[in-house]
Amino acid sequence: VVELSSIFLTVDLKECLQSAEFISSTDGNFKVLEDGSVYTTSALSLSAEKKAFTILLKDIQEQVQKKIHVSLVEEEKGKTRNTRDTVLKRTKRRWGPIPSVMIENSLGPFPLRVQQVQSDTAQNYTIYYSASGPGIDQDPKGLFYIERETGNIFATRAVDREQYPSFQIICFATTPDGYSPEVPLVHTIRIEDDNDNAPYFTQDLFEFCVPENSKPGVFVGKVTAEDRDEPYTLHTTLKYRIVSQNPPITPAFSLHGDTGVISVLLPQLDRELVPSYTLLVEVRDMAGQPFGLCTTGTVVVKIEDTNDNAPTFKQIQYETRVEENKVHVEILRVSVVDLDEPGSPGSGAVYEIIRGNDDQAFEITTDKNTNEGILCVVKGLDYESAKQRVLVIGVNNEAPYLLAPHSQQLSQSTCSVTVHVLDLDEGPVFKPCVLRLDVKECEDIGTAIGRYIAEDPETGNSEGIRYRIPPGQCNWINIDEKSGEVRTVKVLDRDVGEMRRGQCNITVLAIDRNGKTGTGTIQVCIVPGNKNFPRIAQTDYIMCRDRKPICLTAQDGDEAPYSTPFVYRITDRNLDSMWKITPHNDNSVYLSPKGDIPFGVYDIPVSVMDNGGKVGENNVRVNYCDCVTPTECDGRSRQLTGGNVTLGLWAILAMILGSLLLLLILITICGCCGRGVMHRQVTDDCANHNLIISNTEAPGEEVMDHNIIPLQTTCDQGGYGVKTGDQQTFEMVKGRGHTLESVKGGGHQTLGSVKEGGGQTMMDTCRYSYSEWHNFTHPRLGEKVHLCRQDEEQKHSEDYLLSYNYEGKGSLAGSVGCCSDQHEEEALDFLDQLEPKFRTLAETCIKR
Repeated sequence: VVELSSIFLTVDLKECLQSAEFISSTDGNFKVLEDGSVYTTSALSLSAEKKAFTILLKDIQEQVQKKIHVSLVEEEKGKTRNTRDTVLKRTKRRWGPIPSVMIENSLGPFPLRVQQVQSDTAQNYTIYYSASGPGIDQDPKGLFYIERETGNIFATRAVDREQYPSFQIICFATTPDGYSPEVPLVHTIRIEDDNDNAPYFTQDLFEFCVPENSKPGVFVGKVTAEDRDEPYTLHTTLKYRIVSQNPPITPAFSLHGDTGVISVLLPQLDRELVPSYTLLVEVRDMAGQPFGLCTTGTVVVKIEDTNDNAPTFKQIQYETRVEENKVHVEILRVSVVDLDEPGSPGSGAVYEIIRGNDDQAFEITTDKNTNEGILCVVKGLDYESAKQRVLVIGVNNEAPYLLAPHSQQLSQSTCSVTVHVLDLDEGPVFKPCVLRLDVKECEDIGTAIGRYIAEDPETGNSEGIRYRIPPGQCNWINIDEKSGEVRTVKVLDRDVGEMRRGQCNITVLAIDRNGKTGTGTIQVCIVPGNKNFPRIAQTDYIMCRDRKPICLTAQDGDEAPYSTPFVYRITDRNLDSMWKITPHNDNSVYLSPKGDIPFGVYDIPVSVMDNGGKVGENNVRVNYCDCVTPTECDGRSRQLTGGNVTLGLWAILAMILGSLLLLLILITICGCCGRGVMHRQVTDDCANHNLIISNTEAPGEEVMDHNIIPLQTTCDQGGYGVKTGDQQTFEMVKGRGHTLESVKGGGHQTLGSVKEGGGQTMMDTCRYSYSEWHNFTHPRLGEKVHLCRQDEEQKHSEDYLLSYNYEGKGSLAGSVGCCSDQHEEEALDFLDQLEPKFRTLAETCIKR
């Protein structure tokens, strides 16, 4: 913040323009003197933003104009000034009188001289004084003026301090030609306060509450007043006091003179005697001195009720009558007197029956409107048992008692009520009024389930009473008209229709000789029975070679205790020796083989017995398949029954057709191989046809050996050569993706691979066994022979029966016949004979 009329910057104007005749600023908040001093005409706040303005310098004669750009930045907090920084100081006292004081509401005479300002430069120059600011050329205009020649400041009228506490005017000292040898002076005229305002209360009426029987010193409330005169002076120093109290009895409250806090003074405030107090309070300034100005206000203090009075009955004895067997009828109303405030918890009555209501036949409640006690009969009274009843009733309040200090303990008020029971001719009464009969499920029709009889309360026996069941109820039972024996009329099953609820309430009527009727209720409950056999939910399973146990789960439609836990057992002895059952939980077991068993389908008879002893027979079929996952098994396994293997019709037909197909393949092989001698040599590593070690990234060595005949390739034959490392391979491509791999070695063809050995062909002593050769050719040659017989219109015959013209020198690959062709898509059978490591990998991939 830059203070008003403070010089905070000095600019070297001569360096910019030597002969400057006119000096001005683009911002009216800043003024520039001839010596380059920059001061503010008003207080400024730079905040966090930059403030910029421009100083204009003009030489009117030479028509030259220069500009100086000035940017102001707020100084960072905590930043210390460097000793080398230029510090602007006023080395000479300039004109500036002390602040002027004008009394508020001055009586004059006006114009009233307030102060005189003079400049030290008046000794050397002719000085004219002028001023601007509030009270001169700003609101309130014309309140002050300054004499041009003398510098005297005059007031033209009285001023209200509460409206204008002070004025800041700017005084100027200039020469006749407009030169300002002095910095403008900020002069303050302070208006001195006059005690012209009386204090006043902030509210017209103060209302407070205090509980009765409060102790002395308890806070009641606080009154506040304000004064518009100058703060922190005697004009605003206030004092409070209580002028009067209504009713004019012993003073009940005190008022603190300085704070205005009202407190309890009387030790016993009784709401029943005086419900409220009205206080006239006064506030006076000048610290309460008699010549101070004052104002009065009103305070109303209400005394809040507390439960310090016990209710009492208006009568101590009551009598009433009621007919026997009447229920839910009002027989009497009792009333009380309570001195506490009506409608408050301290006067609300709570009634209770203290004695005479052991059987809970009576009940008493409170009427909230009248505060009376309502006595009712909630159970029928029996004249034969008691001709009258005597009750003792007590009363209390809803709120607890709050007694005055040193007062006696309150006692409970009671009254007695005599109830006379009137005799009536009553109908039969069932004992008990509600009879529960349990019936097991699926009991035979006509089964006796109980007996329900009523008695005549006059005679105490059941003679001459007839029974019947009114229509419109659930038709489960009937009752004998004379004996009251209850029997079933249908088979009760909790799974059928309305019986699913398992319960039905049936009303029974008892009629005596006089036609009087009594009612009772029979509650028939169907008890769950053991009517369902436990059944295994799923009976078909597939077990792979990992022999993961099968979880068998049984279900029983019955409820406990006729359901779980279940007991499982394999009833076939042969299968029981091959399979075992392991308990899992109450309704599930695990089924698994005891040891190594052949693949096939097993029909395993399993019996399941529930907790009630009922046994359900189940047949579990397990397809033990040579697979990794159950989806691989398509029912190709053989069926095993009783532990013996049985071949089906389709298996026998498959064996016969396979034998015929094998005979046809052997004849075809003999025919194809008779045209040319072909030696089949098999290397030791029979898997090198498909699994090639390729963990080297080197290009391999270039082998120059005269024993290796260079491989020639001809595009006309549809083949291509592949050179990898120390061996050369030739692959003839025929048809649609069919390949024949041939390796040049010793001038003849080899089926398989040739081991690397310095460029020499190393012949292995091992050969393919007959079973291996048979497994390789059996599925392929049959298809080849069948395809060779197709018509010329079919593409199969074109793929395998081709005519070649003589093209010169024979192919290095030798003769290629249909017998040696290998279908590329069918050359994946080796995956079925992989080592155990690869089988584990395959199972893992399938699980993903």
